[in-house]
Amino acid sequence: MNEVIRIEDPDDPRIAEFVGIRERDLTRGEGRFIAEGTVVLRMLAAAHAAGRGFRAEKVLLLENRLEGVSDILAAFPPEVPVHVASSQVLDRIAGFHLHRGVLALGRRIEPKTPADMLAGLPERALVVAAFGISNHDNIGSIFRNAAAFGADAVLLDEACCDPLYRKALRVSVGSVLSVPYSRAGSMAEILTSLSAEQFDVWGLSPAGEREVSAVPASARMALITGTEGEGLPPAILSTIRTARIAQAPGLDSLNAATATGIALYTIAMIKGRLNGG
Repeated sequence: MNEVIRIEDPDDPRIAEFVGIRERDLTRGEGRFIAEGTVVLRMLAAAHAAGRGFRAEKVLLLENRLEGVSDILAAFPPEVPVHVASSQVLDRIAGFHLHRGVLALGRRIEPKTPADMLAGLPERALVVAAFGISNHDNIGSIFRNAAAFGADAVLLDEACCDPLYRKALRVSVGSVLSVPYSRAGSMAEILTSLSAEQFDVWGLSPAGEREVSAVPASARMALITGTEGEGLPPAILSTIRTARIAQAPGLDSLNAATATGIALYTIAMIKGRLNGG
């Protein structure tokens, strides 16, 4: 059984990592992150148990949520402490009204480089790469799409925001903890790694050379998307094959996460990765 500790004082040092979480998300460091909500807590428990490179360090709950998540807590090792607090105390700890009432402190261990990530993938693989994505909603949605459509990994360059940011993790419904990923290196370095591992690389662009539904299937495919607004740089587009998504006239382009989702679904169907494929 996990030890249950009641917290009466919001300044209790045992829950110091949860204090002011909204302001501290971007400066937490050391691979630590806050998992918020029942769904993400369940994903953290599964990732911890499966050895996917994530560990839970402690849990903080609204006192009346303890029984409802007891099955999830049972999946954590007994050394992971569970703290409970009243609504008033929990809100003072978090710095805002926490209506979900479920928090956990997690840590990512031994993150991989893009090259190491790709080297460990199966012979037939589908990868998503994103460059310069600064919006946490987009990052979270890209991971959710990757999980939904069977991508084997997500590669982010060093200019992308951290997918372990609380909001990105929540938007991904915990998929950041289930889809293997790397966040390191430049666009050029990631493309070099993809080429070295024999991936067919397709970049999303409104001016793509062919419709995404006409992209031929291959054993190893990588779908890449660029920054919100500007997209992929011309220097990159000139070195890879490009695909477009047909849309009604009058709109410049789709949201990065939406475009990635549509393209992933289409390519996953082409590769026969989905039930309908």
